[in-house]
Amino acid sequence: MEVKIGVQNTPREIVIESSQTADEIESAVAKALEGSSKLFSLTDEHGRRVIVPAERLAYVEIGEQAARKVGFGTL
Repeated sequence: MEVKIGVQNTPREIVIESSQTADEIESAVAKALEGSSKLFSLTDEHGRRVIVPAERLAYVEIGEQAARKVGFGTL
């Protein structure tokens, strides 16, 4: 699942491919914004963690699950 994270006062967004579901990501964002967690953290498909301070979150865009294509395309 592609996730784009906007950080305040930063010109670029963070884009990761996460194996977490949309509901898990939404729950993590909600916890960070309600104040029960001071950090927003996601793990990408390779096991790397992205941690953003909750007060610096501008937006989180959750994309659709992309189906992986296998094989050769038609010419």
